[in-house]
Amino acid sequence: MTHLIQEPESTDPLIAIRDLRVSFAGQAVVRGVDLQIRRGECLALVGESGSGKSVTAHSILQLLGPGVRTEGSIRLSGEELLGIEPGRLRSLRGNQVAMIFQEPMSSLNPLHSVERQIGEALRLHTSLDAPGIRRRVLELLGQVGLQHAEKRLQAYPHELSGGQRQRVMIAMALACEPQLLIADEPTTALDVTVQRKILQLLKNLQQQLGMALLLISHDLNLVRHIAQRVAVMRDGQIVEQAPCEVVFTRPAHRYTRQLLDAEPGREPVAVAASATLLEVKDLDVTFPLGGPPWRRRYLEAVKGIGLSVRRGTTLGIVGESGSGKSTLGQAIFRLIDGRGSVRFDGTALDALEGRHLRPWRKRMQVVFQDPFGSLSPRMTVLQIIAEGLRVHTRLTPEEREQAVITVLEEVGLAGEVRHRYPHEFSGGQRQRIAIARAIVLKPELILLDEPTSALDRTVQKQIIELLRHLQQTYGLTYLFISHDLAVVRALAHQLLVMKDGVVVERGATAQVFDAPAHPYTRQLLAAALAPGGRDSQPLALPYP
Repeated sequence: MTHLIQEPESTDPLIAIRDLRVSFAGQAVVRGVDLQIRRGECLALVGESGSGKSVTAHSILQLLGPGVRTEGSIRLSGEELLGIEPGRLRSLRGNQVAMIFQEPMSSLNPLHSVERQIGEALRLHTSLDAPGIRRRVLELLGQVGLQHAEKRLQAYPHELSGGQRQRVMIAMALACEPQLLIADEPTTALDVTVQRKILQLLKNLQQQLGMALLLISHDLNLVRHIAQRVAVMRDGQIVEQAPCEVVFTRPAHRYTRQLLDAEPGREPVAVAASATLLEVKDLDVTFPLGGPPWRRRYLEAVKGIGLSVRRGTTLGIVGESGSGKSTLGQAIFRLIDGRGSVRFDGTALDALEGRHLRPWRKRMQVVFQDPFGSLSPRMTVLQIIAEGLRVHTRLTPEEREQAVITVLEEVGLAGEVRHRYPHEFSGGQRQRIAIARAIVLKPELILLDEPTSALDRTVQKQIIELLRHLQQTYGLTYLFISHDLAVVRALAHQLLVMKDGVVVERGATAQVFDAPAHPYTRQLLAAALAPGGRDSQPLALPYP
């Protein structure tokens, strides 16, 4: 297959980083990093969580906050950025250098509409009037593939899905056509079909504007599609740096080979025939779109869905962002209102309300996509995990603490960490804490809503192995929502494919992957690389 990534025209570095050293409270997190990015070039920075990738990137715009010691040299077109005058730095941010952050819910202002958030950079750095700003905002939303862009202008971040929020972030970053775009996990929350569109958009803009791109990612397939060069970081240092194809076909460092071998590739754990634990029939979920009662319109997010899940198995639910995956899971677990029949272990949950539903909560738990958002920053790990025990059991405080220690060890963390707070952990460690909170009550059914999307491949593999182990040990049943088809194939026994709130295909996972019947399923699979990690072929992108 032809590799259509073009080499940059200029050899002059747009960004030159020399001997970069960053310390937090005297502890070195970046140690002697040297990097260059030429105009029109994409450099991918890869490595495990905590390796120093994001700290290196944030140093360029000095976004690390007070109390951080940064030494060395960072030059943009020959201009030194370390120690630059604050006013000059503000003129560069969002204009010549822009950034796409990994967690859009944390980065977007919850009090500002989509139009105001994207328009802010245009108001600061361009001479456009109000109508011109609106036209440019609509153009940007169209470029990043946000459907019904005009209707979304007055929407707030909490009214958008994870993928939609990430597209708004990308539109904000591209608003002023920067010379350098720093993309920190830009497609983490996006499904594979939208990832492909975003990749094409970023490459087209690179070619049109001569824009340089610093891509931070744990998705090695994405890196292989878009990057000209790859730098591999570990423990704050660059351990390997080479052209993209050299890194993927002839990696020199043992750690690089470890990253490339971390793709999930095993089949789901085989289970014996078992009884049905969960059965759903004709489930509908609608959301009001505003307006007066006599003219109110409604969004049908889930339409007449039925499914059944056998005890001890995993049902994978896949589909594009906004297809209704998370809404379906939340309606089944009675976290949002829906109409239809939901039977759990033979009991009709849809007929229960309030205190009558509460005993069933102990048997049904949830692990959310963003552990940093779902774990209270003001509670210790002990308080977070013990909360369910305090509500649903009569254990003494001492017994609760011992149960927390035990479950932390089960998910691969030391019991001593129970006195620490969520911000003191890496993303993978926080997700282990979220899983511990879910399993401490020994539930029978767990909803896993994109539990690995924000994690690098090595940590993803560890979490998948942990989920396998827990399923085998306790006979757990999973509803697994994900846009990562490689992860779904490794964990799910049955597969449900959703589009626009309806199920378009279902069946055994292997059967759906090997012989998809619906055109949309074939589209999803075609947009993702075949499993195989380092041996997979690069995706040909039809750039104009």
